[in-house]
Amino acid sequence: MSEKPVAALKMVTLDCANPAESAEFWSALLGWTVAHAEQEYAMVTGGDTALGFGRVEDYVPPAWPNPHGSKQFHFDLAVDDLDDAALRAVDLGAVLPDDQPGETWRVLLDPAGHPFCLTKAENWG
Repeated sequence: MSEKPVAALKMVTLDCANPAESAEFWSALLGWTVAHAEQEYAMVTGGDTALGFGRVEDYVPPAWPNPHGSKQFHFDLAVDDLDDAALRAVDLGAVLPDDQPGETWRVLLDPAGHPFCLTKAENWG
């Protein structure tokens, strides 16, 4: 028996040093719309979901690789071609670190230093 959920996830907000830069990057990578951008806060939207970016004074990005496991979060994004998607993400401003833990995904860092993974779409069924 399924119970009615308590809440619906509508937005995830990430700390960063430059919200507008983060919004532009994620908008281009996901094909979403920059709905709002200013010095302190920015947001991109896609369907019923939004991704927000809040400016934090003296922001320090998470380390990659991070032996302490304190990367804060990461997204898994399904793509058709890992190499092509990684190149396109780098063209948009991502960084492809040398340390890659597997063959079926690529870890990249967004302009604020947050790690995210490109994964083969076929692995998601």
